[in-house]
Amino acid sequence: MLPSSSPLLSIENRLRNLLPADLYASVWVDPSPAMLERVFEHLRTLQRILHNYTARLLSESTPQPGQVHYIWQRGSLMFTDLAGFTRLMEANASQGRAGAASLLKVLNSYFAEMIEIISKSGGDLVEFTGDALFAFFPETDRKNDTLQAIRSGLRMQRAMKHFFAIETPAGTLQLQMRIGIHTGRFLTADIGTPRRMEHVLLGTAVQQAKLTEANGINERVNLSQRAYEKVKDQFRFEDGKAGYKLVTDDLTDEELGEYEIVPRRRQASNVLFERGVAGLLNQIEELLNSIEPLASFIPAPILNLLVESAAERHIPPDFAEPTVMFVNFLGLPELVDRALPGEEIKVANSFSRAFALINAAVEARGGLLKKVTYHLSGSDIVIYFGVPTTHTNDPQRAAQAALAIRDIVRAIKPPTVAGIQPEVTCQIGIHMGAAFAAEIGEPRGRREFNVLGDTVNTTARLMNKASKDQIIVSERISTAICSQFETLPLGGVTLKGKSTEMPIFELVGSKD
Repeated sequence: MLPSSSPLLSIENRLRNLLPADLYASVWVDPSPAMLERVFEHLRTLQRILHNYTARLLSESTPQPGQVHYIWQRGSLMFTDLAGFTRLMEANASQGRAGAASLLKVLNSYFAEMIEIISKSGGDLVEFTGDALFAFFPETDRKNDTLQAIRSGLRMQRAMKHFFAIETPAGTLQLQMRIGIHTGRFLTADIGTPRRMEHVLLGTAVQQAKLTEANGINERVNLSQRAYEKVKDQFRFEDGKAGYKLVTDDLTDEELGEYEIVPRRRQASNVLFERGVAGLLNQIEELLNSIEPLASFIPAPILNLLVESAAERHIPPDFAEPTVMFVNFLGLPELVDRALPGEEIKVANSFSRAFALINAAVEARGGLLKKVTYHLSGSDIVIYFGVPTTHTNDPQRAAQAALAIRDIVRAIKPPTVAGIQPEVTCQIGIHMGAAFAAEIGEPRGRREFNVLGDTVNTTARLMNKASKDQIIVSERISTAICSQFETLPLGGVTLKGKSTEMPIFELVGSKD
């Protein structure tokens, strides 16, 4: 216990989770001006890192932790998908740490170039979705958001020439990308508890954007019908799949034009003005006031990684073998488009309660709820066990969490919106296998800690095979948990990217 005369007494509880263990112990025993300066410098670095870990809309207007906040947005949404990453990962996996470093170099070169183009073209990166990107181009008075998004997409596809021939231990490989763009109105909401917040986008416009990407083709920019109608006289097009248009890139560099705006991700630097104990403590408190809201949007295990590695500003990449869970949450996310004015808060509050309980079920079992992301219907909740913290029984922990999540979803009493009370359900998939865990993006800019690879993609596809409130697991998971949980074989299914059928099982419940 700190003595009552300690200058740290009033802020010690706020520093516990935001200082590296060695610095926390050092300032605990020696709260001198020199040590307090070290605390200030660390927190200033951490503030920059957290700023880079969040979307611009969030970092520029962060709500107080635990406060549900929502706003309608209009503009153009862009989803990308990267083809060729799995082969690239497999080619480097046998090389251990050297292979991980080589893979990360290629990935971050790709992400850094794409993020720069998006930013310079007037967009903002909302999130990394695995090896893909999700960006938003806000509507302005000029109503040119769709034009900006398309120009960005064309520039991004042209930049992919840098990744046509990647030398690896397995030979020369190639990365390709497809892009989908849709325009519309959607709701952004900040939900959760003071311990864990999440920034989500809700509405059919988000799902339509994802669907547009899914119906595109590599090396092209695909538009939904609504996006096409806004720019049909400004580009040439080819017919894509039914209801979609592919932009024809026959523009010269001059016709494509200069970038629309200068990148906007700038943060004022905190300068240390007072070096006495009282002045240092005041400036540390000011930093804490800006850091804590941002930190609440970062999962605790990842926040701990960032805190401990802040001095290096780098989390080493690794080839891991996590247990991955995808939960498709259906019913609430789609409700916002039906909401009458003033009813949106009902949806946001209900989603916030559900997220808080699901996150608690995951954390209680040693897992990591990475994010709420976007699906062709509903919202996907991405969960990891074994990354970054490994347990000997991660598959069992994931099974326990999945059963708890299903019970939580079944117990939800959704709000009545526009006279309709929807049915709230879920689909869950669990798989385990090789993956790449790393901090991806711009090394000194917009980035996130993420887990990528075929295991993640396969888990999402298993989830898609589940029916209402069903939990589907792979054979590896069934084998790992069979002593404690009851599973039923469902035969084999064909999944995208798999040459043979994959046996799947239903997780029924605990044998207890």
